[in-house]
Amino acid sequence: MTTGLFITLEGPDGSGKTTQARLLAEWLTAQGYPLVTTREPGGTRIGEAIRAVVHDCAHTEMAPQAEILLYSAARAQHVAEVIRPALAAGKLVLCDRYFDSTYAYQGYGRGLPLDSLRMITHFAVQGLIPDLTLYLDISPEVGLQRRARSGGELNRLDREALAFHERVRAGYLALAAAEPARWRIIDADRPPEDVQQALRAALTTNLHEFTRI
Repeated sequence: MTTGLFITLEGPDGSGKTTQARLLAEWLTAQGYPLVTTREPGGTRIGEAIRAVVHDCAHTEMAPQAEILLYSAARAQHVAEVIRPALAAGKLVLCDRYFDSTYAYQGYGRGLPLDSLRMITHFAVQGLIPDLTLYLDISPEVGLQRRARSGGELNRLDREALAFHERVRAGYLALAAAEPARWRIIDADRPPEDVQQALRAALTTNLHEFTRI
């Protein structure tokens, strides 16, 4: 069975993750890699519908348990419909967020038990783990200021208190420390072109291995 390469991009709000994902995708496509770009929550018709519900600022009454189950439902569909088929076809999949966002936001941020989140996640993804996770690190204060300056619409999680975002960042760093072989930490508090160069450099080893598959 042909196996592709699964790369995820993670980061707190305002880290520039979505912009960097787009730039990275353009570079990888120019290099000739068979690329599929996608995002979470979303990536499928069902996933995008769930995204609209879970991010709607009007849904302030949403329980943390409902939140994680909605994210996981979108993820299960995403893996089954998009990610696994692309990997089976030998493609490189670049995903803007994956299950580490759940651990950081709903686990460390919301305080839900990580053991429960891991069990739900394993069921949703059936054991599919990224080959490489690129984490854009930035302080919550700077990230939220960036989000405010961008003029983009803030979703329900963006509007959480600073303390929530501080817990999320601490969670990301704890996750990266626990799996150093999978994670690469990139300083995102610098010009976008510098961040992009760092991301490309971090990918080098994995891309060499991919070309030999």
